[in-house]
Amino acid sequence: MNAPSKPGTQQGMAEHSPLLNERPSDAGLRRLHEHRGEPLFVADWRHAVFLHFTVDPAQLQSTVPFPLDLKNGRAWISLVAFTMVGMRPSFGGRLGKVVLRPIATHPFLNVRTYIRRADEPGIHFLAEWLPNKLASLLGPACFGLPYRRGRLEYHHTGKLIYGEVVNTGGLRLRYRELSEQRKQFAECERGSLEEFLMERYTAYVAWRRGRLGFFRVWHHPWKQTRVELVMDTSTLLEAVPGAPAWLASATFQFANYTPGVTEVAMGRPHLI
Repeated sequence: MNAPSKPGTQQGMAEHSPLLNERPSDAGLRRLHEHRGEPLFVADWRHAVFLHFTVDPAQLQSTVPFPLDLKNGRAWISLVAFTMVGMRPSFGGRLGKVVLRPIATHPFLNVRTYIRRADEPGIHFLAEWLPNKLASLLGPACFGLPYRRGRLEYHHTGKLIYGEVVNTGGLRLRYRELSEQRKQFAECERGSLEEFLMERYTAYVAWRRGRLGFFRVWHHPWKQTRVELVMDTSTLLEAVPGAPAWLASATFQFANYTPGVTEVAMGRPHLI
């Protein structure tokens, strides 16, 4: 059953209401193992930066094929910049690693929003940029992922965070950290905005010709902290499909940084 909507919540949108007796990572692991043969892949996700925006729910919903999951009556979009390292099949041993080596390690930029189908929260990717040509061909065909080629440069491990992503048309995202002062890394507090935005374990996707599906992931909870970032330019958002409907209402709110998670389990795609 969907959580009750607050006044002003549009039909088809859900207002997030966290379960009190189950952590999101525990629910994610349980759901991953609902299907035999999961997970399909394993990888590390290292040095991730999350840039969070609020957008007008009605404007965003018109471009998303799943019901939005709202927090405090607002819709959210996050840009997630990280590096995937050592993706390999969960079976096949050394041979499996060799087969996937050409696409095993490279940076990503995900642009995602937050949705809820039935009572399962998840994310929906609006666009993703990566430099790997082979991966950019396989992702859309196999998983329904909106991959695009781009040049990605991340410096997330030094004293000050810096990143730049440029698409093939020259539109770019550039962000940098303003202060070296950070709080200690910690798991997201239960019911917090960070938990709502970061602790998601199902990805809902849309293939061409209107086919909808999902795949599940699992990892230990993020150890994260807020960071003070500024964006020097964000014209890359103009290249996100559907952006003309919601971009004018997008407002940057805050950012989080995490050293990452290891042994991330990634499931196979399922049709809805």
